[in-house]
Amino acid sequence: MTISSSLNAGVTGLSVNASKLATIADNIANSKTKGYKRADVDFYSLAIGNGGGGTYTAGGVRSSAIREVDAQGALISSDNPLDIAISGRGMLPVAQVAAVNGAVGQLPLLLTPTGSFRPDKDGLLRTSSGPGLALLGWPADADGNIPVQARDSSAGLVPVEIYSERFAASPTTEMELGVNLPASQTQAGASGATLSVPVEYFDNVGASQTLNASFTPTIPATGSSNTWTMSLNDSATDPALNPIAEFEVVFDDSRGTGGAVLSVTPLSGGTYDPIDGVIEVNVEGGPMQLQIGSPGSSSHLTQLSAEFAPTSVTKNGTPVGTLTSVEVDENGYLSAIYDTGYTRVIYQIPVADVPNMNGLKAEDNQTFSLTQASGSLYLWDAGGGPTGSIVGYALQESTADIAGELTDLIETQRAYSSNAKVIQTVDEMLQETTNIKR
Repeated sequence: MTISSSLNAGVTGLSVNASKLATIADNIANSKTKGYKRADVDFYSLAIGNGGGGTYTAGGVRSSAIREVDAQGALISSDNPLDIAISGRGMLPVAQVAAVNGAVGQLPLLLTPTGSFRPDKDGLLRTSSGPGLALLGWPADADGNIPVQARDSSAGLVPVEIYSERFAASPTTEMELGVNLPASQTQAGASGATLSVPVEYFDNVGASQTLNASFTPTIPATGSSNTWTMSLNDSATDPALNPIAEFEVVFDDSRGTGGAVLSVTPLSGGTYDPIDGVIEVNVEGGPMQLQIGSPGSSSHLTQLSAEFAPTSVTKNGTPVGTLTSVEVDENGYLSAIYDTGYTRVIYQIPVADVPNMNGLKAEDNQTFSLTQASGSLYLWDAGGGPTGSIVGYALQESTADIAGELTDLIETQRAYSSNAKVIQTVDEMLQETTNIKR
């Protein structure tokens, strides 16, 4: 009976608009929730086979709830360097803190579009809202390099812990030695005095050591030899084993290239690469490279008619420093910054992506989990492939818009009332049918 189908259609209309009202209520309640993704309801009609004779049977309407996970909320700035958001597609890998504390093996992976992370008492980088989410990343090695990781699995991800990086030192492995040696000292009758340049460096535990480079001229009977013996003494090495290396350095005195290095000959304890102009020696803590200049170069060691003076001495390495802050860059590299000025990459935070973002399952605390509908996971370098870059000092706002939700609320209320009116009208018509007998 078509009048009964009208009643059923009205009932389905009430049901789907009640679902729509539920999503609107959720959206309005979370309009200020950082990282919230707006929920909505899609309506679709039901068609029931109609017979001939001009009759029509109402099928009604059904609905399906969706979460607009791929929608991008606006980014707002903050004063916390570990407020992290993604400018574009993708999500941050996280895990519940409770799962981290009792973890054995691979962590249950969750995804979130943004998070305000801070270290807890154990140094675990986590959010403080709700049950707490721990940020996951790939740990760097001692040199700040990220080992090759599987990109289609979360197996390599670990909770980010920063207190283990509270103190750090960087050993000196490279040095550039720029010194001018007076040409007059290699002439016949010169004093032959040894000239020294002590250079501080840092050993493997951050202690200060000294590498002393001394230059002794070769005095000829007549003319000028343009030759020096360079000896390197290491304060960390047993004095009986010093000098650790010696080299014969000959300078050019021809027109156009006068004062430049002509040749370097290892005498003991080291090697020389004429292409790069680098000598390599072994200090107590391991090998060290010193840039002194290639043949024909006057950028480092020189012999000119001027006073003995270091022109430029630079080195890498730092003493022991105390962690002062941790920041993330647009490529997802999380760096520890120390009060000595030393900065070292300690983790890389990848950006997770799936083929169907809207197929992810919504969980508590603005997190999402993988489903069959979402497709398989892939972990990108931030800004690589389809994913956006990572932004520090920023959070992503809710995608729910109050003005839009209130408009939808009015429309939903009207639709609900109209469907209720259909039911009321059908009831009155059925009452009239009942009254025919009277």
